Amino acid sequence: MTDRPAQDAPDRAVTATAVTGQARWPSRRWVAGTTAVVLALVGAFLLALWLYGVLAHFLFLLLLAWLFAVAMNPGINWLMAHGRSRAIAAAITSGIGIVVGLVLVVVFGDLFFQQTSEIVKNLPSVLTDAISWSNSTLHTRLNPTSITTSLHLDSGQISGTVTVLAGSALGALDSAAAILLDLVTVIVFGLYIAAAGPHFLQSIAGGLRPDAQKVFVTVADIAAQKTGGYVVSKIILASLSALFHGIVFAAIGVPNWLPFALLVGITAQFVPLIGTYIGIILPVLATVFESPWKALVIIAFAAVYQQIESYVFTPRVSKKTMDVNPAVALAAVFAGAAVWGPIGAIIGIPLVAAGFAIGDAYSRRYDLIPELADGGTPTG
Repeated sequence: MTDRPAQDAPDRAVTATAVTGQARWPSRRWVAGTTAVVLALVGAFLLALWLYGVLAHFLFLLLLAWLFAVAMNPGINWLMAHGRSRAIAAAITSGIGIVVGLVLVVVFGDLFFQQTSEIVKNLPSVLTDAISWSNSTLHTRLNPTSITTSLHLDSGQISGTVTVLAGSALGALDSAAAILLDLVTVIVFGLYIAAAGPHFLQSIAGGLRPDAQKVFVTVADIAAQKTGGYVVSKIILASLSALFHGIVFAAIGVPNWLPFALLVGITAQFVPLIGTYIGIILPVLATVFESPWKALVIIAFAAVYQQIESYVFTPRVSKKTMDVNPAVALAAVFAGAAVWGPIGAIIGIPLVAAGFAIGDAYSRRYDLIPELADGGTPTG
């Protein structure tokens, strides 16, 4: 009589288990090993979360440093073409950028607090004039004194409010050390990345496979070129906007016309579609109480200039750089602000520009069908 095949052994074990009605539990060694693996995975996950929480801010600063280095790249290349070494060119370019940034912060900060203080102090007189106009024109019977008192807009309360706001502004200086440390981190790492140039990419690519190195170098080169070109185009467009708005502001007698013009030029480029109108808020408020027609001239010129910029200046300036659809750019601003706050609103568009450039490099394009190529719509 021959023995049954060895593969029948599991069947006998199952049959024996079914007959006895008892389940076979895993061994203690298996349970201990599985528990150790699960605990190790959970511990590694928690450790990764902790490291991300600790390093998230620093990684964001590194992203800002990379964008700072990329923005300096066109200036560095120009100086290198005129005989400067890369390190010297990076130092000169970053120094100019830092000085310009500090000047803008000082000018706009002082201008903002001045205009805010003037607007707050003039609220009672503006409201009184508006009520007087309503009583004389619309034959209403409003009492300016009772309305300003009920709204807490008398001179004493206004002075107290201004004092509180000034105290709050001074209290904000408590975080100046942290902000300064972040700025130093961005500048130092940005200067290192810009000065290292290709060597920085080579040091990173050294840990990748040859095929991955090609992709990495291509993506980094495209991102640097397109993002740098995008920043240059925005600087040119901001300068043009500031120039033309400055001419109009000076012609109609807007106070502080030069800082206001710079503000309009900068906001118009960093906030698509509505940036121009955000930038003219302060000059409008600075003139509307004194001369309403000046405010109307500012608004009308801003509306006309935005159309000229969109259809004349932008296509010509951006034809060699990465041009982003205005709707996509506006979405990038809102998304960046939602993720990273005010700084995210600034860096959102360059990141999207780099992403679109990389997508164009690796995406495949097809010829249009005749119906679409002729400008029509396909028929079924």
